[in-house]
Amino acid sequence: MSTKPSLILTRLDVQRLERLLDSLDESTPGVLALQDELDRAEQVVGHDDVPAGVVTMNSRVHCREIASGKDYHLTLVYPKDAGPEGNVSILAPIGCALLGLSVGDQIDWPAPGGKTLKLELLAVEYQPEAAGDFDL
Repeated sequence: MSTKPSLILTRLDVQRLERLLDSLDESTPGVLALQDELDRAEQVVGHDDVPAGVVTMNSRVHCREIASGKDYHLTLVYPKDAGPEGNVSILAPIGCALLGLSVGDQIDWPAPGGKTLKLELLAVEYQPEAAGDFDL
């Protein structure tokens, strides 16, 4: 079993995600996993202090499935914005797993059929905080 990488979250993301969790029933898929991720954050920083290579809400990332070499370009979004190609809800297993990761981190991604894939975060292509877009 692999250890989970340390997480860096922004205060604003934590506040917004806690409000989201408060509005959902505990039985909603992804709620408990997201709460676990928020609880294990090692650093909660202001939006000016988050490194550019950290995945925050509304970040666009480039990651690779290690075994197959398949690349993914994903944007981490709130549930209401999920659906369009590449937009992944924070409540989806991969969305929850991406939050707070730093470039170079690897995570296990639960895939359909009970398989587990290993993903590596190659780049944060867009991060709202680095771009000065704090109100997304």
